[in-house]
Amino acid sequence: MSQKATPFARSDFSLFRHIPTRWMDVDIYGHVNNVNYLSFFDTAVNGWLIEEGALSPATSDTVFLVVETACQYFAEVNFPDTVHAGIRVARLGRSSVTYDIGLFRNEETSACAQGRFVHVQVEAASRRPVEISGRRRELLETIRFSGS
Repeated sequence: MSQKATPFARSDFSLFRHIPTRWMDVDIYGHVNNVNYLSFFDTAVNGWLIEEGALSPATSDTVFLVVETACQYFAEVNFPDTVHAGIRVARLGRSSVTYDIGLFRNEETSACAQGRFVHVQVEAASRRPVEISGRRRELLETIRFSGS
């Protein structure tokens, strides 16, 4: 049996993406359904890459594919909450990047959910892994976690 993680603190992150919840995100139990949390991860990371000009999914020669994701839940999110997704790079490999993501409800300082999100950079046509270099690597380095 694994140990329950300690929620990330808002102060653990310097980069945030704000994602409003939608009425349709709420399930029969009255809270945002668990499947939406992985969508928050994907939206936060890819939205940041696109806005920074490091990715254009329709035209880039190389793209990122998700190869692993995991989420731990600590508190419910509801509509009309805003999710503040903290993003940091936990590991930057040759062709892969592992992100830590903390989801914070509204202005709360403790994560309501958190997880890991792993991208592998691939050549768009062949889907074969390629090295992360240049502007993308430099951008990812700006949010690399240097803690213990």
